[in-house]
Amino acid sequence: MGDQLRVRFAPSPTGFLHVGGLRTALFNYLFARHNGGKFVLRIEDTDQTRKVEGAVENLISTLEWAGIHYDEGPHREGAHGPYIQSERLELYRQHARQLIDRGNAYRCFCTPERLEEARKRQLAAKLSPAYDRHCRGLPPAEVDRRVARGESHVVRMKVPTEGEMTFCDLIRGDVTIPYSVLDDQVILKSDGFPTYHLAVVVDDHLMEITHIIRGEEWLPSVPKHILLYQYFDWDVPKLAHLPLLLNPDKSKLSKRQGDVAVEDYRARGYLKEAIVNFVAFLGWNPGDEREIFSLDELVKEFSLERVGKSGAIFNVDKLDWMNFEHLRKKPEMEVLAMSKESLAQMGIDAKRFEDVYLLTVIRTMRDRVTFVSDFVEKSPYFFRPPTEYDPAVVKKRWKQESPDQMRKLAEEFSRLQQPRKEEYEAVLHRVAEKLNIHHADLIHAVRLAVSGVGAGPGLFDIVFILGKDETIRRINAAITTLK
Repeated sequence: MGDQLRVRFAPSPTGFLHVGGLRTALFNYLFARHNGGKFVLRIEDTDQTRKVEGAVENLISTLEWAGIHYDEGPHREGAHGPYIQSERLELYRQHARQLIDRGNAYRCFCTPERLEEARKRQLAAKLSPAYDRHCRGLPPAEVDRRVARGESHVVRMKVPTEGEMTFCDLIRGDVTIPYSVLDDQVILKSDGFPTYHLAVVVDDHLMEITHIIRGEEWLPSVPKHILLYQYFDWDVPKLAHLPLLLNPDKSKLSKRQGDVAVEDYRARGYLKEAIVNFVAFLGWNPGDEREIFSLDELVKEFSLERVGKSGAIFNVDKLDWMNFEHLRKKPEMEVLAMSKESLAQMGIDAKRFEDVYLLTVIRTMRDRVTFVSDFVEKSPYFFRPPTEYDPAVVKKRWKQESPDQMRKLAEEFSRLQQPRKEEYEAVLHRVAEKLNIHHADLIHAVRLAVSGVGAGPGLFDIVFILGKDETIRRINAAITTLK
């Protein structure tokens, strides 16, 4: 292997990118960037039955959207390509033949029916089902004869039948797995396609991968992989297995439980900065109280030493909070551009509003929104007059005397010349005193009239943004509508 640190993210193109996959990609990317190394994307598509059309393009576009740019991979060729396993089949076949020649692998002619029978016998005897090594000791002459006859067969690796393997994991320390729990794994299928185990070892070696960072679910496979490295006389890369992702109830996060595709969160309006920040904290932390990080800051801070062993809880409330914080940090003009897109999605023509107006709405709502869409959804009254009024608020806030009080207030508002926010407030207090009512009574009624709801930013902020004429128009509409 060369001197330069090299890591890889090697997903299967089976659909959308799972948040667990994004975490694996992110940790590899952060580790590479922090250490001045290279980040490789490799597509592991040897299981053609599970391949989904368009999945590779979708995967690449999601990584690029998140800012996780790979150095080598599909459409970004380097010296170690091709980076799609189905384009590397001859390499795997050569290496399988090499293992057979060295006596570390053998051809297996067992039919699916025979394997199923053996499995049933083992289950009946309360044994864990595993290949019974029926073909492991076949005489070479018989093997040659059956191959020459064109008999269908797979290639299996030889796993020691006793003893154990201990290896060092950068996150977990020493891990020991007995050989008795391992199978004589199929490494080349009858169709000439490799299984994951052969392909991953051959590719990681030929692509000069120095560190393998992946999910904990691959831990039981490590001894098979290390055996293959030893059979080929290759150096074993350093290994780091990331903790499982868990639901808040500590069950394993899985596709069956709903939204685990990054695209789902993207479609719901989460910012890429928030998603990346959140995913980085699934198993890693900076060692202090800080929680809000940009991608560049994560690169600067990241180390495998700060990745924990125990399962990481996927808490959507935490993701919402991070989205809120990242949205608050965004420059106003960027939020303005995103808000215009949001208005368009809701069928509102943003061109009807000047940028100055939209920026004032953004400043007023900034501390009340978690998503960009909230600027419109939580305050639609800034963009169109209310067509209905919250019945519960009407019942509580709109009294028999409200129409008369509103008329007097509208009359006073109409006398103002280009009023500031404070002037609206002063007028309302003055009218309340004249009418001998508490000013809160007027405030609640006006809020209902101009917004249709009972909560939101300060009333005088709303009235000032809408302007005098629009405010009076809405008060008069409420007087007419609310009997």
